[in-house]
Amino acid sequence: MIVAESKPFKEIYEWVKDLKKICVIGCGDCVTVCHMGGQKQVEELAIKLRIAAKREGRELDVKEDTVLRQCEQEYVEPIGNYVNEYDAVISIACGVGVQTLAEKFTPAKIYPGVNTTFMGAPVKPGLFLERCAGCGDCVLDITGGYCPISRCSKSLLNGPCGGSVGGKCEVSKDIPCVWQEIYEQLDKQGIINYMDEIRPPKRWSTSTGSFPRKLELKHLQVEEE
Repeated sequence: MIVAESKPFKEIYEWVKDLKKICVIGCGDCVTVCHMGGQKQVEELAIKLRIAAKREGRELDVKEDTVLRQCEQEYVEPIGNYVNEYDAVISIACGVGVQTLAEKFTPAKIYPGVNTTFMGAPVKPGLFLERCAGCGDCVLDITGGYCPISRCSKSLLNGPCGGSVGGKCEVSKDIPCVWQEIYEQLDKQGIINYMDEIRPPKRWSTSTGSFPRKLELKHLQVEEE
């Protein structure tokens, strides 16, 4: 799932302090799970915006809405019935959702209400940990299902660094050394010999930073007339 954090309210209010009508749009998928972008958070942000405006002696019309997934155009279609009637939209979906709204509803002003942080997993209530860097060249088949790219502070591919002590990362005692976990996992699976293999440098060309990536499934595409 995609994990996000709320932007500081001061930053959000700065965008709308001179506006009269805005709408706050939530997403019912990933960011709802991490308690950042669902209907409850839409309501909370709308209330805070109205109160802040009222303290300045003005009225702020705030519409509240949530769609199932902001990243898919078919789900945001209903927003088109009203979105351009407002001075701005604050999206509390991930960055993909924000861009979907911006592309579909030009010239509407779309602002991000959250900072998208990482792809992670809920390990216990209220705690989300990064588990995937979306590098495009997955090595989980040889690391026992533990990702050394996202879970090692140095993204090492051939075992732990010299700073690993007692199964902990040198960056912080609160961070487990993922290579210790990989070693133990491979041992349990009876394939500890995988640790003897020297892995070549990673193909970072498939990762972020080189170009916008895409996945094209031609058998699902419909030819335009």
